[in-house]
Amino acid sequence: MTLLTALASASGVPDSGLAGFVADTMNSLGLLGVGLILAVETILPFLPSEVALPLAGFTASVPGNFSVVGAIVAATVGSVAGALILYWLSREFGLDRTRSVLSRIPLVTARDIDKGVAWFARNDAVAVFLGRMVPAIRSLISIPAGVERMAVSRFLIYTTAGSLLWNTIWIVAGYQLGSNWAKVEKYAHWLKYAFIVAVIVAVVWFVVYKVRSRRTPA
Repeated sequence: MTLLTALASASGVPDSGLAGFVADTMNSLGLLGVGLILAVETILPFLPSEVALPLAGFTASVPGNFSVVGAIVAATVGSVAGALILYWLSREFGLDRTRSVLSRIPLVTARDIDKGVAWFARNDAVAVFLGRMVPAIRSLISIPAGVERMAVSRFLIYTTAGSLLWNTIWIVAGYQLGSNWAKVEKYAHWLKYAFIVAVIVAVVWFVVYKVRSRRTPA
């Protein structure tokens, strides 16, 4: 029995655990609850978005609740708000203190951090857009954006675009499945890997394109 199956009741509504808390919040607060859950998930991923978003879609499918479009908009606003909080905290914290804290993590060196920040500085738009669609990286991508003081307008544009695409896919999946929303777990594993592979391919293509364009005589 999987986690989602165990949490889902016969009606499809989870009544216990974190998923139950998310369902109660969305039912009680409506679209505000959807936004709050996604904002918190972006900062502290206590519940994977692959669970929260399909559940929002399922909630939207129940007559009398909010619309699926409303759920997508609220989730995206919440995601962007959470990302902005991390962005501003990292911006205020600065590179030196961020490097000092992260380099204490096993297998993470200051050199690795500097390389990551340097790569981000050259490819910030691609990193933010694609990073919003990679599990775990979804939250972390806001940190180098803040440290490197990426323009807020650019950060908002690419964060919103990436979040909107990611949220739409999972919410629509939950909406279409209705009370069987938990079945999305069957495909979530492979879909996440597909996203990761697609992101890697896109990054490699972007880097190759940049290198070739620099070598091409004007």
